[in-house]
Amino acid sequence: MLNNKIKRGYKNLETIVHTDQGTLYSSVSFNNIFNSYTVTRSMSRAGTPTDNPVIESKNGWIKKEMYIDFDINNYNTVQEFIDDIVWDNNNFRPEYAL
Repeated sequence: MLNNKIKRGYKNLETIVHTDQGTLYSSVSFNNIFNSYTVTRSMSRAGTPTDNPVIESKNGWIKKEMYIDFDINNYNTVQEFIDDIVWDNNNFRPEYAL
């Protein structure tokens, strides 16, 4: 992600990763990764999805579409599955209003 950002000419723009407080996102291992990169961490407060409703809403849509529109059993790797979902959302479901 960071390499693509640089290639596209956005090297000087700040990168922010917004997550909820799920188990994965609050784990020590996940948080330690941020020490190696120039990425700002943003996390909603517990029980307050209104901290960043745009991202919370989009994340919810993507999670729902993963189960409705995609069959993970048709993919050889998780990376292929995720790449297909991201491509689909970027090309067929752009959120211009967001």
